[in-house]
Amino acid sequence: MAKTKKLPTFDEVLSSLGNERFDVAPAGAGANHGSGAYRVSKYGCAAEIAQGPDKDAPLRIVSRPGFVLGGEIARLLDRGYQKFFKTSRLEIPATADHLRDIHRFSEELKEAAGAQTLYNEALGTTSDSYMYDRVKGRE
Repeated sequence: MAKTKKLPTFDEVLSSLGNERFDVAPAGAGANHGSGAYRVSKYGCAAEIAQGPDKDAPLRIVSRPGFVLGGEIARLLDRGYQKFFKTSRLEIPATADHLRDIHRFSEELKEAAGAQTLYNEALGTTSDSYMYDRVKGRE
């Protein structure tokens, strides 16, 4: 029989992140979330987390992990031939080092939160948006 894994509470997750040398701070003003959200960062990457709605989900990710550009968490775009980081004001090509850092950050965040790791995400970094030239305008 499979063993059930005890999920840590939100406070335990915050404590664990601090012990793993993540920078944990209250999320900045203007973010698209309510009060009680925290910005977690490490390796030049960040995500925003908040307390989940119930005991079965003690943690919810408000803003997915991404590279930090100009103080904003950039979204990862896949255009078929190249991956890019995009914020509201800036767009730059993603390098292999950037992608490695995001992947490492995401895996460590999931481990500290006690979250399940999916197979396709464990293989490498997944993009927030896929926009290939041959389908542009047909979305």
